[in-house]
Amino acid sequence: MTDAVRLRYLRFAQEEAPGRSELYAEWASGVVDDTEVQTLLARIPETRRQPPLVFAVTRMLGAALTGYPAWRAFFLDHADEIVAECGRRQLQTNEPLRLAALLPVLSEIPGPIALLELGAAAGLCLYPDRYSYRFTAEDGSLRAALDPDEGPSSVVLESTVTGALPTLRMPEIVWRAGIDLAPLDARDDRDRRWLRGLVWPGEEGREERIAAALDIAASDPPLLVAGDAGERLRALAGEAPAGATLVISTPGVLVHIPRADRLALVQDIRRLPARWVTIDPPGLLDVWEPPVDADTWPGFVVALDAAVRASADPLGRWWEWRAGHAADSS
Repeated sequence: MTDAVRLRYLRFAQEEAPGRSELYAEWASGVVDDTEVQTLLARIPETRRQPPLVFAVTRMLGAALTGYPAWRAFFLDHADEIVAECGRRQLQTNEPLRLAALLPVLSEIPGPIALLELGAAAGLCLYPDRYSYRFTAEDGSLRAALDPDEGPSSVVLESTVTGALPTLRMPEIVWRAGIDLAPLDARDDRDRRWLRGLVWPGEEGREERIAAALDIAASDPPLLVAGDAGERLRALAGEAPAGATLVISTPGVLVHIPRADRLALVQDIRRLPARWVTIDPPGLLDVWEPPVDADTWPGFVVALDAAVRASADPLGRWWEWRAGHAADSS
């Protein structure tokens, strides 16, 4: 079993971490040559021992962002707690920057809006009206800026836009709710440290952005429900206030759901009296209108009610408005 652990950490050290986090590459390389640590890691269920999850758990529990010897000492001193916590946790990407790519789609929907997110984690993507936006050209020049009515936000979402710039406006959100298998509380210190620990060292600006977004969510917590989206969606959607447009958002979550359940969930969403906003890999679904070529489509598909609106970076760092020419991959 330790051979499987060693090979997993070797692949991470050689193929996944370089260029993104040199510290994580160092930690993983250390594990590759450390049979004692490998033996302890083998106690964690296979689906919960991937390097980013293990490293995030150690950081949540207090490991410092220093070299491998210090990390190893911390791991050995807290092995039982780390093993137990890894068994309870799962990787979650609660990146509010995705809203930079979703804002042009939300701008199309008349308010007031009741926003319901599937795979919400701590709900950081439920506050599109509380963040500031800065859209720039590829040369860095400013193309558009939007702020909440009360003024610039502590969270500024910066995104590069190519091509045409559609009409952008701040959405009017009157209700925020989400479903997640393991929802997180922005007011809970351990949950906050967990989300911040999921940011890889070296990803400049992400941890600060998430920390500021957590403060916003903590000041006005959304309604978060634990459970399977397919089982809880209809009941929670029924709690949306009358007179508001229900918008169901699935930013980046569908890829983590098995195909049969994913297709059933999409059907359930489309049966509800709601608008559906999503950002997904182009080959994940076959509902896109017009169809897209998964082999040539740049980035992910941003869609409204399955109608293609933009191509985008999965985390919202760039997007291109492509409504009306989805089949053209140039």
